[in-house]
Amino acid sequence: MSEYQASLLPKALGLQGEKIAAFYQPIIAMDTRRIIGYEVLGRAVKSDSVRSLGPFFCDERIALEDHINVDRMLREQAFAKLAQTKEQPMLFINLKPSWIYRYEEIGELYTLSLLDKYGINPARVVIEITEESFGGPMEGLRAVVDLYRERGCQIAIDDVGSGFSGMDRIAQIQPNLLKLDIHMIKRSATHDGYFGVLRSFSDLAEQIGASLLIEGVEREEDLARSIQAGARYVQGFLFAGAEPEFREATCFAPIITRALERHLLQFVGMERVWHRQAEQLAERLTTLVPKTGVPALVDGWLTGLLQELDEHCIRVYLCTEDGVQLSSNYSRTAGTDWSCETQYKGANWSWRPYFVPSLVQLDENRRAIVSRAYADLESQAWIRTVSVLVAPGLILFMDLKELDRK
Repeated sequence: MSEYQASLLPKALGLQGEKIAAFYQPIIAMDTRRIIGYEVLGRAVKSDSVRSLGPFFCDERIALEDHINVDRMLREQAFAKLAQTKEQPMLFINLKPSWIYRYEEIGELYTLSLLDKYGINPARVVIEITEESFGGPMEGLRAVVDLYRERGCQIAIDDVGSGFSGMDRIAQIQPNLLKLDIHMIKRSATHDGYFGVLRSFSDLAEQIGASLLIEGVEREEDLARSIQAGARYVQGFLFAGAEPEFREATCFAPIITRALERHLLQFVGMERVWHRQAEQLAERLTTLVPKTGVPALVDGWLTGLLQELDEHCIRVYLCTEDGVQLSSNYSRTAGTDWSCETQYKGANWSWRPYFVPSLVQLDENRRAIVSRAYADLESQAWIRTVSVLVAPGLILFMDLKELDRK
């Protein structure tokens, strides 16, 4: 750091013989099991201590210019280090929307000028839009983000699922990466509602062509749930905190490999059990269909099937291939007792997520399929729907409790 740069450091930093330094927390890819990049974080350092500059950047009482000056020094340190590295990882640079929006005032994007100064490939830089209330027009923010994108940088949105990082910001910016708030992972371990939201972000990333990055992974349980949620990238203290140097790219490969192996063993085994049970159930039920087809009095026929159903089955009904329900609902009330709900006759279920896959996949060679787990509309319990082709054009749906979702 030059004397001129040091003179720009604000008193609010409270430096006591310390120097500011860029530190780097590794980000690991599931597919390659390698470190693909580092988030750049600010630290105040002296011989016997290191402290985070997070409180400084979060203090709204400090002038915006002071925040920006310190951040620019950290960014330049990081870019200078990257330029001297033979196999360059990606750098994740945190930028607040209010900082980005100042482009209209000064007409310069400092990060892009650093790319030119140090001859860095823009594809090695991820612009991470941090969580912050932003009062300016979203179109203006999007226009500036597009300048980074057009140059070749990737775009990430930080703290998705918390604070101000809402759907409007995601839709407008169309990021390459969604970075998920750690609290979502923690709460999803014990709260079904959070698990459902967590999985919805995985689906969202897939729909917009983005990758999911989960930060704050501290335990192997967090890593397991990150894999379950569909994370492509992870970071956190399970691997390393922010450090002054880059690491060897494969140093965390054994941790990722073990976690992926456990995931595959657990969930492939679970899916095979479900599909085997569905096929066995289909074989039993289709043998009970008379040669003349399902009787016109479908409720009477269904009543006779109830004793054949798995003890975890909570609901059963019969539909045409158009999605129209022919039978009443038969729902398990307690123990082995069933109730008949005639009001569902004539309902159309073709809009349900599992219906079209059932229709397309079921035929004489594949008489049963199983949906993925989802929350039941009525009970909010986690269930799966088993679909059985019991006769041409007729599908029997059975909702079964998901006993071991996690």
